[in-house]
Amino acid sequence: MTKLTLSRKYEDNTLIIKLSLDCHPNVRSRALRVLEAFVDSPWTVHLDIVPAMMIVFNPVAGRRRAALLWRVLDVLVANGVRLDVAETRRSGDAASLAREAAARGEKMVVAAGGDGTIAEVAGGLLGSGVRLGVIPLGTANVLAHELSLPFAPRAVAAALAFGRTRRLWPGMARGAGGARLFVQMLGIGFDAHVVHRLPMPLKRVFGRGAYVLQTLRDSVSYRYPPITVRLDDQETQAASVIVSKGRFYGGHYLLAPDAVPEDPGFSVSLFRHGGAGAALMYGAALPFDLLRGAPGVEQVRARRVDVVGNAAIPVQADGDPAGYAPLSVVDAPEPIEVVIGG
Repeated sequence: MTKLTLSRKYEDNTLIIKLSLDCHPNVRSRALRVLEAFVDSPWTVHLDIVPAMMIVFNPVAGRRRAALLWRVLDVLVANGVRLDVAETRRSGDAASLAREAAARGEKMVVAAGGDGTIAEVAGGLLGSGVRLGVIPLGTANVLAHELSLPFAPRAVAAALAFGRTRRLWPGMARGAGGARLFVQMLGIGFDAHVVHRLPMPLKRVFGRGAYVLQTLRDSVSYRYPPITVRLDDQETQAASVIVSKGRFYGGHYLLAPDAVPEDPGFSVSLFRHGGAGAALMYGAALPFDLLRGAPGVEQVRARRVDVVGNAAIPVQADGDPAGYAPLSVVDAPEPIEVVIGG
């Protein structure tokens, strides 16, 4: 798939060997043999390393965000980076594409999309040692805010090219539908109900405002069943639960100030009060940084979270529907390295 490219400049006896960073070991061996053949010759040999990058793109992001992606890619191409762009077609594709890229020997795979796409790619890379790059194209881009990733196309391209990383220790939710990795947060109860019912056309038109509209619509009809959770060895109940790896929720809104994304464990927010009034109060308090002091809100640390004895209570992970309780939330087997730039 990757070729060894030779070019000659006869006027100054120069041989240029172009080699991509992710090329097959056999290609690297061929380049070495060419270099050895010219050791005692009058030719000057230059080895030109062409960087390579695999991009996994979620086209559900829409035309406007696709335009942002191509602006980033234009900058990368203009600086000599070879790109392989793969589009996802359905849920699970991003993880499969990332897994295949890691098996081919890619050094970095870039997730271009929202937090859900990033989590899928991270799940495909888990255990491979391959770095995760991010082009934030989602509605809330919570992880990008969490890690202070750039948003401007040139800055995103520069960050990916520079390649400095930060460790991120994801969470893993295990339920009847299997295991699912998340990178920022997992919600059980009312916020997950809103995510499950949110129409994609509404989300595309109104962005984050769509969640506000859906919250107003569902706050009265949702039944707020009590959720029984076991936090390590302590059992308790709440109307809604959010399990956080990072500090932010819904964008750059602070929810869990004690969360440490690079370490194992979780910050768990328990919302004790149910009902439309409480749900709207919590939603209104979040953008003003008043949620942690709101009545009925409690935050605790835990290494394991088990949601037990609950039937058909919705779950969301990184802003995407993630099935229903009961389930268990644990740390992923190991951390991943996320590219954050210079």
